[in-house]
Amino acid sequence: MILPESFYTRKDVVKIAKELLGKVLVTEFDNVRTSGMIVETEAYAGPADKASHAYGNRRTNRTEVMYKKGGTAYVYLCYGIHHLFNVVTNATDVPHAILLRAVEPLEGIETMLLRRNKVKLQPSLTAGPGAMSMALGIHTTDSGLSLQGPPMYIEDRGIKISNKDIVAATRVGVAYAADDALRPYRFYIKDNPYVSKGRGL
Repeated sequence: MILPESFYTRKDVVKIAKELLGKVLVTEFDNVRTSGMIVETEAYAGPADKASHAYGNRRTNRTEVMYKKGGTAYVYLCYGIHHLFNVVTNATDVPHAILLRAVEPLEGIETMLLRRNKVKLQPSLTAGPGAMSMALGIHTTDSGLSLQGPPMYIEDRGIKISNKDIVAATRVGVAYAADDALRPYRFYIKDNPYVSKGRGL
């Protein structure tokens, strides 16, 4: 089942980030379906969060997508190389977002290997937000797309992740956010090999 818009429009971005673990991100580009189970997420709590692109209600051409209604894709370029995929949450004009950092490949693995120029399935294929987006064919041109149907959507396939198997940790690469860098807003599935190697604080 494709996650309904109501899943994303709730107010608690941290709760949603945690609940996305075990859900399945699906892309359908060029008539090829690829998918992976979400194993790592990071929440960004909008205007009050120094680590967020929308801190202080900052609005730019890039971040305007964050102010759309929950259930919209926000894809931005990091270091001029990596296309990072985020899910916008909450109501219109409340710029909450969740970075998807890693998935465990499920479908279209051959296509993922080609996109990543790899020859065999191993965790580095989709561990880390840049690798994940490349493997799934996600680009900044997809920013602003609805997650309610092709070419991108997230499904609930009935995979249950127990609370005891969810680790809460600090986010990666946000040391500039001072005290907000210490927020335990990154969630991942314990012992899953596809969780990224990025280290929080």
